[in-house]
Amino acid sequence: MSSSVNVADWRDAARALKQGRVVAAPTESSYGLLADVHNPDAITNLLGIKPRGSDKGQPLIAPNLESWQTLIQPPSAFARRLAERFWPGPLTLVTAARESLDVRVTLNGSVAVRVPGPSVAADIAALYGAALTATSANDPGAPPCLSADEVASVFRAAVARGQLVVLAGTAPGGAPSTLIELDSPQGSAVGRWRVIREGAIPSASLRQVLNTEPTEPPWG
Repeated sequence: MSSSVNVADWRDAARALKQGRVVAAPTESSYGLLADVHNPDAITNLLGIKPRGSDKGQPLIAPNLESWQTLIQPPSAFARRLAERFWPGPLTLVTAARESLDVRVTLNGSVAVRVPGPSVAADIAALYGAALTATSANDPGAPPCLSADEVASVFRAAVARGQLVVLAGTAPGGAPSTLIELDSPQGSAVGRWRVIREGAIPSASLRQVLNTEPTEPPWG
């Protein structure tokens, strides 16, 4: 058992996830809303708690690289290079999603995934053995919640309905994960990439690894 999630919390989280409920737990930066990606009822519950517009997918966390590859089309060498260099850590990669993935977590055929750094959410994903959603716990436009009390206050109705289980604790705050989109052929060592959100990993570090400059939208 990892040191950052205790046995009682893990049992509560596992039970809730298996039942299709949502778990609020600290990620590397803020509280996230965790739901089983492969359970349609869980995604329905999540969207009932925190709706997202049709122009947004759901950010996901995977326990490891192997699990990541079950969510996406076979990754290019370009994408794999970033994953192997920065994971576990605060880098979210947007790549082509597998057709079997619930379309409510994808956007235009792509999905945003990271293998998170040390946190309660990372431990839960690893112990659960499957990918989870990890959208921030907050009202639209408001800063992400950093404590269990904040989450319980913002989502009091979902807690009262039993849809949301809030694990005790606090999150450290700070920058969210850096979010980049990749467009490179399978097996290719090169490709195009663009920064969607600057975050904890500076784009300069990505340029050093990829040895290319980001492409400005549109891809062209």
